[in-house]
Amino acid sequence: MSKDLYSIAKKKGIKYFFISFVDFFGVMRSKLVPFQAIKDMQKNGAGFGGFSTWLDMTPADPDMFALPDSDSLIQLPWKKEVAWLASDLYMNGKPVKASPRVILKNQIKELSKKNLQMKSGVECEFFLLTEDGKSVADPKDIQSKPSYDQIALMRRFDLIKEICDCMIELGWAPYQNDHEDGNGQFEMNWDYSDSLVTADRHLFFKFMVKSLAEKHGLRATFMPKPFHNLTGNGCHAHVSVWNKKDNKFLDKKDKLGLSKLAYNFLGGILENARGLCALFNPTINSYRRINAIPTQSGATWSPNTISYTGNNRTHMIRIPDQGRFELRLMDGSANPYLMQAAIIAAGIDGINKKTNPGEPLDCNMYEDFEKYPHLPKLPNTIEEAITCLKENKMINKAFGEDVIKSYIKLRSIELIEFNKTEKLDKSQPISDWERKNTLDC
Repeated sequence: MSKDLYSIAKKKGIKYFFISFVDFFGVMRSKLVPFQAIKDMQKNGAGFGGFSTWLDMTPADPDMFALPDSDSLIQLPWKKEVAWLASDLYMNGKPVKASPRVILKNQIKELSKKNLQMKSGVECEFFLLTEDGKSVADPKDIQSKPSYDQIALMRRFDLIKEICDCMIELGWAPYQNDHEDGNGQFEMNWDYSDSLVTADRHLFFKFMVKSLAEKHGLRATFMPKPFHNLTGNGCHAHVSVWNKKDNKFLDKKDKLGLSKLAYNFLGGILENARGLCALFNPTINSYRRINAIPTQSGATWSPNTISYTGNNRTHMIRIPDQGRFELRLMDGSANPYLMQAAIIAAGIDGINKKTNPGEPLDCNMYEDFEKYPHLPKLPNTIEEAITCLKENKMINKAFGEDVIKSYIKLRSIELIEFNKTEKLDKSQPISDWERKNTLDC
């Protein structure tokens, strides 16, 4: 049963609702609706022109309606008269196949046919910049190894505290906040949940961080690689699969604590990794982070090879604890819904094929990758990643060939625009085009 949003609004003092969705590029699109009109919007949805967003539609297409999910309701802790709602897109009374949230829900449904549910948590890294976005906001944040720098963290205490307080109030159970490996870079962690809940929260977290940073006279960015010499923004996912309260990834008798099902799921991701990159690392700037040269801290903390390991951060997948694994491939520009959907799709493929990932590697992959020439490498550019996505039969089948075709079309248009004036050179500073088009991803 849907919650009565009108009654909730009157009870909680909500005067306006953001009815929100994201397009292929992860851009948050919304209508601001006064609470007096929410009954109609909850029933029929808020209308949008799809051509105005990155969803490969035309001006001739009929209206697209965003139908809000009342379970996703979040009252903004810093502006309580406003609430946010995640929505699913409909056209002519049918779900829009290209709606990222619909795509995720379809994959959740496919996994549920096996009586399984994926739970996940995300690690969202971001930089705090000057308002013009050209430099790190804290001029004193200059250590070559700034990870966990308490003084630098303390200088941003007011903002980090406000964000963390909001998550506490929302019941997300945040548990740690830290200064990351790049100057001006931070990470905030909250508890894992069902993949759809995590995707909704991931999307809202980015909105919240950017909004509160502006309130403090700063600019927050999740851009994969905003600075040539600093570590990029990853978006690691911790993954497990459950049957109600039973973690089906857990096997305490295994040396790494994973079940056969978990290894098959993990194997599916390894096997499809090259095709997944265009979804996990979707921007031109993403490929400054992947296969990057060492940063001033000494390591990029991003993968360069399709491999897995135990508790070792130099591989694409690591197993830090029993009953889960960490996928370290994704970056801050990944669409929250497509990211979770692609993990599930690859995992289902691995389960169906009983994919064997082979033995884990216990080595420093940043130094020893040349010793493993048989291991496949990650794409080096978005062009290569797009080709891999186009050729990946599993993803085309799971998401729909028309959906993938549209996604590739839009990413290719972006690439053409970039190539008119720029050329990606990882040895050179970040281009103005990258900043203009990716800083607010």
